[in-house]
Amino acid sequence: MGAQSIGGVLGVIKAYTTRVGEGPLPTEVTGGDGDRLRESGQEFGASTGRPRRCGWYDAVVARYAVRINGLQAFALTKLDVLDGLPEIRVCTGYQCGNELVTEFPVDTAKLLTCVPVYETLPGWAAPTSNVRRFLDLPAEARAYVARLEELTQIPIAIVSTGSDRADTIVREGSLVAQWLA
Repeated sequence: MGAQSIGGVLGVIKAYTTRVGEGPLPTEVTGGDGDRLRESGQEFGASTGRPRRCGWYDAVVARYAVRINGLQAFALTKLDVLDGLPEIRVCTGYQCGNELVTEFPVDTAKLLTCVPVYETLPGWAAPTSNVRRFLDLPAEARAYVARLEELTQIPIAIVSTGSDRADTIVREGSLVAQWLA
């Protein structure tokens, strides 16, 4: 039975990318920006305390997740981690040798040779934490969410702006709002 037979499928994705352990992470950010994402997002293993690897949002991976899981909407978490960044990068594809790839390569060896192709979006200075309505988010944060929707071709129905339950915005008119009605 396919997942959509249960009435709806919601994927959960961070506003940036993380990975635990070894293996390819094409959008990995090292140095100051990587450390900032890790610290601000509290990206450390719950059991081991080991630092997670952090990178920019990877739309190639997100589209793959949509396709293989039959996702109908996303819940976007940790938007607040990006607060204060002057620019935010989004991976829209990979350059693998002479080939521009926009679909996730299932061959790990090929993925290891890929270099991310980025689009740079303006960041936002105003904090998103404690924001309870989508329209009250900074315009640049709303534009970031809209661009992620364009790249993944599914709506973002929930936006999380912090770790408290009250920091969860269910977007009006979204699929999730319909499920909860």
